[in-house]
Amino acid sequence: MHHRPRWLLALLALTPLAASAGHRCDDVLRRLGNRLADATCVESTDLTTNNDATTPPDNSISTLPPFAFTPRTDRSVISPSAGHRTPITKVVPGLQISARIASDPTGQARFLLRLPDDWNGRLVVAGASGTRSEFNGDFAWSDYVVQKGYAYASQNKGVLNFQVASFASLNPPTGDSCRLNPPSQVWVSFYDDAPAKPFTQWTQYIIDAAQAARLAVKGAYNHYPTRTYAVGTSNGGYQVRRAMEMAPDLFDGGVDWEGTFIDPNGPNILIDLPPAISNFPAYVGSGFDPTSQAAQNIMAAGYPPDIITGANSLWAFYWAQFWEVTQCQWQKRFDPTWQTYFDGPNDITGTGGYDYSRRAALDSSIFAQVGAVATTGKIKKPLITVAGTMDALLPIQRGARAYEAVVNASRQGNNQQRAAQYRLYEIQNGNHIETFKDTFAQLEFIQPHAQKAFDLLVAQVEDNAPLPPSQCVPRGGAIADAPSQPGHCAMLFVP
Repeated sequence: MHHRPRWLLALLALTPLAASAGHRCDDVLRRLGNRLADATCVESTDLTTNNDATTPPDNSISTLPPFAFTPRTDRSVISPSAGHRTPITKVVPGLQISARIASDPTGQARFLLRLPDDWNGRLVVAGASGTRSEFNGDFAWSDYVVQKGYAYASQNKGVLNFQVASFASLNPPTGDSCRLNPPSQVWVSFYDDAPAKPFTQWTQYIIDAAQAARLAVKGAYNHYPTRTYAVGTSNGGYQVRRAMEMAPDLFDGGVDWEGTFIDPNGPNILIDLPPAISNFPAYVGSGFDPTSQAAQNIMAAGYPPDIITGANSLWAFYWAQFWEVTQCQWQKRFDPTWQTYFDGPNDITGTGGYDYSRRAALDSSIFAQVGAVATTGKIKKPLITVAGTMDALLPIQRGARAYEAVVNASRQGNNQQRAAQYRLYEIQNGNHIETFKDTFAQLEFIQPHAQKAFDLLVAQVEDNAPLPPSQCVPRGGAIADAPSQPGHCAMLFVP
């Protein structure tokens, strides 16, 4: 149960939180000082997404090109389709602040803060998946926590989304262009492949957001939050891991939903994606035969098995939407001199021809750059990872389990005696994209388990309630104090 400390209840009873909007906004913005630029602060009748004004429309910043800022698309990419999203059962009035982070010379770093009138004394800081905006967690995280009274902050990792380089070109129109998918003639350029946007900034911006949010909370409620938690999905989950590793003075705990694992020695995306990309055409050519050599090669690289439903293939969904464009984006960040497309004998099937080990042996800077953003596992505050066994973008064997291994290695088997507890909750048949369940009924949603993990984390931090052990959460099941399947799921896919 999420209860307020008695001293806070007494204070709230004496503090008029529903002061005039102008007065409260002035107090918040004054407290933030010069940390923000182009800040807007509005009195919102409802901070949940039931209020259409809570999430601005895509492309609503007139000074930016199309696709650079896509808030409503972003909030849909980590949450299930309508009808399965976070239930909204109440109106949550309060303040909403949106701004740029002033310290970013490129002007791309963005910040969002929601301050409910009925505040519970705590703060949640969210990371963003992919290259998504600060509104990425609106369905999955903001709607969940603001209804419980948490202040909610988010940021965009300091970077905008992408620009379209060409809508119809057979060849890459610029040196930093990435094809949206193999059969496409649409090419995009990612803002985070620019020299001024190294991935090392991802850690700094979740820290910056927490610091700014704490000041704003002080301005709004006259005291700092009693607890600060981090949550995030995919690349946002990576931010949560780094926050627990690097900023224990700011955060009391975190929930990492399928965070990106990075190790210069592997696993990492530059090693893991090329085998899937290069073998997929032969798998299609085999008639989607699971016993084909191509299918076996993909699974040997750590991927879960394919699911075939009618004419649809789960691997084909990932191939068409994520594999190539993600590999291209990361390769251009860490190894920009490699010619991604049409590189003679090096080009097997576009990005599938990339050989990280060979390239890193030729250029030590590649290894060093990847090492600079590695997830170390040396967490200093409680952390829960929630991940699906059918994730075919960040396979659980190469991602969540790899991170669990480095956490355990850093503790030399002494996890239970640590104040900074770690748990891995594997969701049987969960995958990276919640909406894929619309097509593949065998999949399971992860969002409700991630939200439950957040409640368990809070109970552990604030009430010293034991965290349930790491476990495999069966299909249709829930995180359990006495799980029937402790540890890892025995199979990646259960029909």
